[in-house]
Amino acid sequence: MKNFRKNLGVFGEQLAVEAIQRRGLVVLARNWRCPLGEIDIIARDGDVLAIIEVKARRGRSAGTPEQGVDARKQRKLCRLAQCYTENAGWEGDVRLDVVGVELSPAGQLLRVSYWPGAIECWDEEWQAATW
Repeated sequence: MKNFRKNLGVFGEQLAVEAIQRRGLVVLARNWRCPLGEIDIIARDGDVLAIIEVKARRGRSAGTPEQGVDARKQRKLCRLAQCYTENAGWEGDVRLDVVGVELSPAGQLLRVSYWPGAIECWDEEWQAATW
């Protein structure tokens, strides 16, 4: 089961990279890690740094892919974004995006949806105006 999820995740991330590149984003890093966890994709959209979470699901028994990015995951992504920007010395605008990849239960690609700015971070250290 773990191998299936890993393969689904790798497949979903590749589809996400292709989708965002078609929109003109430039991928800077994939699977960036720090002690807090991992960011799936880091890209530039003009002068904006895009931190991108990819969620791929096969079937809807657990809901849509986007529904998998729950409040807990959103908080974690905000902390990861802060970790990345501090480590990279990034001082410009940052946006947290979500890419949902949905496959049928049989594994047929149904859709790839890109949601720029899907996650807002409200933190005392990172004022909402930053986003």
